[in-house]
Amino acid sequence: MPDRNREFGKFGAQGIKGYQAAARQLDQLAGFIATPITQRRGMLARLHYLTRTPHAKAAARTAGLTVSERTLKRWASGTAAPSKKSLAQLEAAYLQVRRHNVARHLQQRLNRQGRGTRVEFHPLNQSQVSRPLQREVSFRTLNVRHWDRMVTAWAAGDKGAMDTAWFDDITADLGSDYGAYEYVMNIGFAA
Repeated sequence: MPDRNREFGKFGAQGIKGYQAAARQLDQLAGFIATPITQRRGMLARLHYLTRTPHAKAAARTAGLTVSERTLKRWASGTAAPSKKSLAQLEAAYLQVRRHNVARHLQQRLNRQGRGTRVEFHPLNQSQVSRPLQREVSFRTLNVRHWDRMVTAWAAGDKGAMDTAWFDDITADLGSDYGAYEYVMNIGFAA
C-alpha cells in the first residue's frame, strides 16, 4: 500500500521516492543548461533565456525574478555581478520557466499518441536488510500511456501532485504490487 513506508530505511533499505526518480528523468529530458550558474557563461545563458523576449521576461517575473531591468542589463554587460541570493533567484526562475516551456513537448513525446513510453523500475536496495525482513521486489518494465498529470505536476514543482500521479497513473498498472515501488533505486525510460 502506498505511503505505508513511514519509517523507510529503518531496517537498512535504500532508495528514493518513485516520483523523485521520475522527476530526475524528466529533468534530464528537459535539457537544462549544463554550465553552472556560478560561471559567467552559465549565468549569461540563463539570463538570455529569461530575457530574450517580452513573453520570457513576463514568465521570469512570474517565476520570481524580482531584480530591475537596469540590474539585468548591468549583469549582461559585466559591469555588475549578481549576489549569491540573486544567482539562486535567477536559477530558480530559469528552472521553473524551462520546465513550463518544455512540458507540453514532453507530454507529447512520452504519450506518443497513446502508445506510451516503456518504463524500467529498478527496485529499492535491500542488501543491508536482514534476510527475514526483506520484501520480494524485482526489476519490472511497464508501458506507461498516461503522462499528462505527472508532467504537469513536474512543471509546476508540485511534489504532492507528482506523488499522486506516480501511484494513480504510473504504477497503478503494476497490479497489486504497485505499493512495493513507492521507493526505488532508479527509474529509466527512453523517450
